[in-house]
Amino acid sequence: MQPSEMVMNPKQVFFSVLIFGVAGLLLFMYLQVWIEEQHTGGMEKKREQRATSAWGPVNYLQPIPRIMTREKIQEHITNQIPKSHVLENPKDKKENLLNSKRPTRDFMETNHSQREAQALRRITGSPTIQLTEKHQGTKTLLRKFREMDWPVDIRPLNKSLVTDSKWKRIDATQEKRRSFLQEFCKKYGGVSRPQSHIFHMVSRIYVEDKHKILYCEVPKAGCSNWKRILMVLNGLAPSAYNISHDAVHYGKHLKKLDSFDLKGIYTRLNTYTKAVFVRDPMERLVSAFRDKFEHPNSYYHPVFGKAIIKKYRPNACEELNNGSGVKFKEFIHYLLDSHRPVGMDIHWEKVSKLCYPCLIHYDFVGKFETLEEDANHFLQLIGAPKELKFPNFKDRHSSDKRTNAQVVRQYLKDLTRSERQLIYDFYYLDYLMFNYTTPFL
Repeated sequence: MQPSEMVMNPKQVFFSVLIFGVAGLLLFMYLQVWIEEQHTGGMEKKREQRATSAWGPVNYLQPIPRIMTREKIQEHITNQIPKSHVLENPKDKKENLLNSKRPTRDFMETNHSQREAQALRRITGSPTIQLTEKHQGTKTLLRKFREMDWPVDIRPLNKSLVTDSKWKRIDATQEKRRSFLQEFCKKYGGVSRPQSHIFHMVSRIYVEDKHKILYCEVPKAGCSNWKRILMVLNGLAPSAYNISHDAVHYGKHLKKLDSFDLKGIYTRLNTYTKAVFVRDPMERLVSAFRDKFEHPNSYYHPVFGKAIIKKYRPNACEELNNGSGVKFKEFIHYLLDSHRPVGMDIHWEKVSKLCYPCLIHYDFVGKFETLEEDANHFLQLIGAPKELKFPNFKDRHSSDKRTNAQVVRQYLKDLTRSERQLIYDFYYLDYLMFNYTTPFL
């Protein structure tokens, strides 16, 4: 072959370079994927090695010791960083996104300080106000909020409207509850002033402006009937007995405190009567499980049920179907897992993280165990119409026996002692704050 014949023409050179370039790119992509797989595999292996529970490779929440120092309890309270909850109904989020008048608050993705800045901008005046005046107004209101005395102090209840002597015993019990919670928070709270989570802190609080009430919603503690009462007080219905479940929960008739700007929140927290109704944590947990997983549910079964069965039931591929049939033991595994396959939900979240009782001091602390008499006493205190009484009917599944201590024992007997202890540890603060008796484990 002559030397002249060995010289490649430009077209051959181009194709050779192209082929080598593509081969190099493919090799680089393969190496990158291989490195990522090695890194991920190593992390998973370490995570499995750290898991010590007999339930399998799951890293469970560290239990709170039964005997805790003041510093440990204080740290546990102050470290409760707000987290967003899974919506009960996906329609809620869709409706919020479509409603341009009320900005949505997705706490997973939205910066809280930006949200507060937007709220501050809304209340400093119209766009015609000079920029310097708007800036000064924003700074003033934000400074007011930061200088606000946290926790919000208890306001003396107006007892002039209570004339019947039969309420004296209930009133004495109420004073004990308030004092106990206040002393607990003074002793262990040590909370600092909130900076950027105020909207989340008040996101479970419903507002009734006519009678100046703030009610913090605790699911499975009479909240459905309380919402009915608020609707009647607002003049939205003549009676609590003819308001449907869907109208209560999906009707969007009631305002929440986080729908107001900072000035509106600040004013109402300091001038309205604040109430919270709580329940024994174990009873509330079992009640939530029975309601959401033992009856047909188009949201909790596919969203929570499928994820729970898939992770905590061996060889569950054929049993996933629509997510129904979750066992209580599987639900408890999910609850205690620090790497839950699906997020937390308000129906079994701790009251200490729903209502922040050491930052917002509630004027009235009711209990589900004495719900009817506590609620009717509260209605007298706020000057509600005399004919308005708290409804005592079961909101849903009326044929089911109410969840009580006896029912709870039936569910707990299928758990090991260590599992029952972990549940108690999970709700430890709720037991302490509201002076509930430690369950027999």
